[in-house]
Amino acid sequence: MEKVIVGMSGGVDSAVAAFLLKESGYDVEGVFMKNWNEDDDCPAEEDYKDALMVSEVLGIPLHSVNFSKEYWDNVFSTFLDEYKKGRTPNPDILCNKEIKFKAFLQYCIDLGADKIATGHYAKIVQSKNNYELHKGEDANKDQSYFLYTLGQEALSKSLFPLAALKKEEIREIAKSENLSVYNKKDSTGICFIGERDFKTFLKTYLFESPGDIVNSEGQVLGTHDGLMYYTLGQRQGLGIGGGHGEKNAPWYVSDKSIEKNELIAVQGKTHPNLYHKKLEASQLHWVSGGMPDLSQSYGAKIRYRSQDAKCTMEQISKDKVELTFQEAQFAIAPGQSVVFYDGDICLGGGIIDSRSN
Repeated sequence: MEKVIVGMSGGVDSAVAAFLLKESGYDVEGVFMKNWNEDDDCPAEEDYKDALMVSEVLGIPLHSVNFSKEYWDNVFSTFLDEYKKGRTPNPDILCNKEIKFKAFLQYCIDLGADKIATGHYAKIVQSKNNYELHKGEDANKDQSYFLYTLGQEALSKSLFPLAALKKEEIREIAKSENLSVYNKKDSTGICFIGERDFKTFLKTYLFESPGDIVNSEGQVLGTHDGLMYYTLGQRQGLGIGGGHGEKNAPWYVSDKSIEKNELIAVQGKTHPNLYHKKLEASQLHWVSGGMPDLSQSYGAKIRYRSQDAKCTMEQISKDKVELTFQEAQFAIAPGQSVVFYDGDICLGGGIIDSRSN
């Protein structure tokens, strides 16, 4: 019997993943990961209790492991470094790469697992000796964007039991099996840290440096609390009201000047400074292990919730590509990941370095 160890988060997705695997005849065990020790606000204790209750109902062993050092060294420190540079990182992607499908995977292999499983909404398709990462069936919950750094070894050792299910179906299964987490709210916020007042949280770790908010002509519109608190395309929280601009239209962050410590804002969502047709990306990772055929056009997501945008790719160097979109994209943010698709197949991705027209 194949042994599968499930990453049990205390949520409904991992609970149902464990149930489905047990129903399919696997020898199932669970592991709860605690990866944040900095304060008492983290909901890990409550999540552990929920994971324990689920494991007892399912009749599977639950292990517990602490990867807080690995998380700090390989995820959180990078997260802070990116914010210092005025960029917008995505810690969930780095967390999957360094913790769930590296440290956790190795830990489970050491426990004797043949494979690991998680509650991700994505699909693994084996084609001969190649493993493909596909979008999950539930388009509203698909998480392939966060998994683009997985390679052949990780995919060959992983299972995503929720690939063909929608969220409402998962909650129904959990309720019918008397799993107490069937109506538990989905976790949000920073991976393994949870929901926070983001401004207060960042202030704990980074030096605050207020400066001017200016328009594209350099006119001062107000003040910002620190460039790290703002992302490109942001509308809320700028504090720019009446008295600026000629029309009653909201202001958006269009750029940051690290040298001048200035936040640049423009008025109206259709302002051309908010849209770009090109971007350069580096730190590339290809799921198959090799770069795809660059003579073809592909779809690309510039953020998790964005639609696939048609684009072409040109290789600039071994670890850098330039994308040209068919249509200009709103608020391309350096530090975020751009993820490439061929239909439903996730090809890989990289980190956005710059954007241009």
